[in-house]
Amino acid sequence: MPEIIEVKNLIQVYSDGTKAVKDISFNVQRGEFFGFLGPNGAGKSTTIKILTTLLAKTSGSVTIAGFDVDKEPKEIRKIIGVQSQETVIDVDLTGRENLMLQGHFQQMKHDILRVRVDELLKLMDLQEVADKRARNYSGGMKKRLDLASILVHKPKLLFLDEPTTGLDPQSRTVIWEYLEKLNKEESITMFLTTQYMEEADRLCRNLSIIDNGRIVISGSPKELKQQVGADSIKLSYENGDSKEVTNEKAKKILGEIQGVTNILDSDEGLTVYAKNAGFIIPDIVRAFDKQKIKLTSVNFSSPTLDDIFLKHTGRRIRTEELVQNPKGGIFSRRRR
Repeated sequence: MPEIIEVKNLIQVYSDGTKAVKDISFNVQRGEFFGFLGPNGAGKSTTIKILTTLLAKTSGSVTIAGFDVDKEPKEIRKIIGVQSQETVIDVDLTGRENLMLQGHFQQMKHDILRVRVDELLKLMDLQEVADKRARNYSGGMKKRLDLASILVHKPKLLFLDEPTTGLDPQSRTVIWEYLEKLNKEESITMFLTTQYMEEADRLCRNLSIIDNGRIVISGSPKELKQQVGADSIKLSYENGDSKEVTNEKAKKILGEIQGVTNILDSDEGLTVYAKNAGFIIPDIVRAFDKQKIKLTSVNFSSPTLDDIFLKHTGRRIRTEELVQNPKGGIFSRRRR
């Protein structure tokens, strides 16, 4: 299958000397759902700005559908759609008017545009509110309208920069379903940047994990999780002396338990990897109790993409807690 994105030795250095992207290379196949996974500040948004011709790169080679980002940006813009973290719809216009406006920007013929707008309103389940002002839409509806607006000209490639940030879980799931449908039924290539592990795991056929401007690992979610080769147990506990002292004591205890293959620090305490981890949890609880370390939580799970990130960087991608806006509408984010 031919490649629609080719990135070789990409480097981006800002004027203040910050090296945001550090010699990364990757390819994306036509029709693929590709994930670019990493925390804030990892280099995701910088990379996507270069790929969408919004930012001139420092060095390296980047082609989109065979077009060079430096020499043929106009050709690239004709075949891509870009959805950013923030919606860019005009809330003073109706949903239908927003889509018609985008079509006029793309210089589409009026009759063809009207048919396309009707198709997108139906696809995004916005027919009933099509002629209402977008300011009255819910957060999820605004995101769907925003997504529809970048599909008006039938792009071959969609760049989705954290498209579900700030949405409640139900609205996020709805957006995922639409993206999956577009990828499978219309063969649109998807380039998704995200810090949501579940999002990447569900949607992406292949992905690259980036941290501090460098790609640390690439592959399919299944392949990457198989590399961990063990279940994980996340332990948190009260620090009797200091966090460092308690951690060292806990590591010594865990190192003596049969079946433990690896022990890593985490924000909450420790993450333990072991084959058939569920069977050794009682041994861990008894050993900690004997040494008077009070466990506050024990969580067991099969390998996840978060475990992959932890394995290759020594830390987890910071998670976000969705907090309901008391005025309703889109949710806000709180780091934890």
